[in-house]
Amino acid sequence: MDGDQLCRTKEKVLNFPGMGTCAPGSLQEQHSYKNGLLGLCLRPQVTDDACNGKTMLKSIPISTLKHNGLLQSLTAGGGERTHDEVTLKMLQAEAEWEALETAQRGPTDATGCTLLISFNEALQHFQTADLYEYRKNIQPIVRRTGFSAITHFLFGPPRLHKELQEERDLVFAIAQCSLDNSQKVHIRVLQTIYKKLTGAKFDSARYGTHWEQLGFQGEDPGTDLRGTGFLGLMHTLYMVMDLQTLPLARDIYKLSHHPTQNFPFCLMSINITRIAIQALREECLSKECNRRQQVIAVLNDFYAAAFLHLYQIWKTEHKTISDSGFVLKEVETFAKKNPKQLLKKLETYLMERQNGMVLLTDKVSLSANHAGMRPKSTSAANTKEINFMGVCELEPEPESEGEVRLI
Repeated sequence: MDGDQLCRTKEKVLNFPGMGTCAPGSLQEQHSYKNGLLGLCLRPQVTDDACNGKTMLKSIPISTLKHNGLLQSLTAGGGERTHDEVTLKMLQAEAEWEALETAQRGPTDATGCTLLISFNEALQHFQTADLYEYRKNIQPIVRRTGFSAITHFLFGPPRLHKELQEERDLVFAIAQCSLDNSQKVHIRVLQTIYKKLTGAKFDSARYGTHWEQLGFQGEDPGTDLRGTGFLGLMHTLYMVMDLQTLPLARDIYKLSHHPTQNFPFCLMSINITRIAIQALREECLSKECNRRQQVIAVLNDFYAAAFLHLYQIWKTEHKTISDSGFVLKEVETFAKKNPKQLLKKLETYLMERQNGMVLLTDKVSLSANHAGMRPKSTSAANTKEINFMGVCELEPEPESEGEVRLI
């Protein structure tokens, strides 16, 4: 290639639409008559970043040009204009695509997402936090007087072992903590739940209508945690981060978006947490906690088992949002009276699913659940009296005077 042809070739590349030029004299410094072109500074068309308004420049290394055959076409001659144009357009498109991905990640998120958080890591945060102000206000058990106290003492469940009471009190303390934007752990829990349920790769905004997709009632999930506090999110976190219960969580989430059987997933989850809190306070889980020498693990399993029970009733009986109040009350009654049976049902379900057997939701028999506990007919008058959003505020009928509510 003679000198005039090489100059024309360089001029053709530098004048290509969307391409910038190098600093003055850079081509001369990189050019050698002996070795030909050693390097070429190419820039795609300048674009604006939608996130921060700054100009983005994409430099392309010499190795990329060599890989795409640009150097070979330049040294071979100037008659391959079509191939050169296609190659340069490909490089420009690649740079613009990478710029688009950067814009999607956002200016405050260099990696594209915050790290997922496990249940144990989140729990450790509360175990080491100062929760004295919350602990001193808790009422761990239901206060009973008179005949109710005597009956409970003689025929009721056993008392929780003394060595487990501190762990129980931690549960009630977490149930009084609100969602705090200044706590990174709180935000990580919220983001983890969103990503595991929706499959999103990047962080979502702290406020916005996208939280309604998960089943919160507004743009701020924190406003829906009344009655359960941060424990409502901890239970959901447990379900989506445990490898055994994650498929169940996604099945329930999928059903919550059914055209006719839809319901707000997270609000339903919060109501299940409320049932678990009441069962623990009423000592329905004390026997199982004493047997396993654990409180939080038992409560997590009880929550998942109650959610499974609701899911199976909702799916097999074709329930709708108008039935939510009756279904939740039925689940609460059955769960408190039969905690051992409920936990065994969850264990069987997870085992069958792990072994690839037919899901229980397709063949489950609800005869045990409906022994005298058939849900009432949901007439128009009844459905107007029960507001799903208000179910979270409901409490079982007091067994005695002096019963203290967590809410």
